[in-house]
Amino acid sequence: MTEANARDGAPVKLYRHPKSGHCHRVELMLALLDVPYETVDLDMANGAHKAPEYLRISPLGQVPAIDDNGVMLCDSNSIATYLADRYGDLGDWAGYTPIERAEVQRWLSIAAGEIFQGPCCARLVTVFGAPLDHEAAKAKADQLLAMMEAHLGRHDWLAAGRPTLADVAGYSYIAHAPEGGVALAPYPNVQAWLTRIEALPRFVAMASSPALA
Repeated sequence: MTEANARDGAPVKLYRHPKSGHCHRVELMLALLDVPYETVDLDMANGAHKAPEYLRISPLGQVPAIDDNGVMLCDSNSIATYLADRYGDLGDWAGYTPIERAEVQRWLSIAAGEIFQGPCCARLVTVFGAPLDHEAAKAKADQLLAMMEAHLGRHDWLAAGRPTLADVAGYSYIAHAPEGGVALAPYPNVQAWLTRIEALPRFVAMASSPALA
């Protein structure tokens, strides 16, 4: 199916929680690619994500998930990669060379690891009341941000010298880290990187909560 033909179908349906950074990754990817989409906000407090009809889309009962004209996918990084491949230039977003692809993959792993364990978990405590170790999450976030600060002092983007899936996957929880009590003021290079992402054409923001740092 060509890109033009793929866009002729119904808008991509994005199942989400509006304050989930994982969901925002997918929404940001859709927006940057200029793919028509509609959001379906799940009432997770009342278990909508565990309903049988939703579990057929996302077997672990997690958000985000998408329905792209019958293509059902879950996991934010997998969805973003699929969207880049179907509606964009996958090489541009995921890397043209072995080293570019490796760099992008490293940051996708960091998004699933250190970004989740640090700024994401810190924010889960303050925004959603998750029973996690807040101080440990904040310490991991600061360790990660120090590494990113040094990296972004040498590079404008996380990988490949241009916006890639790495930046899309990294943006949401880093931008909203202050909502989890993690200050960004000590990291000017990280803040400049966030500003560069926010200046991209068709950038879309995530719903915010009160900042604590």
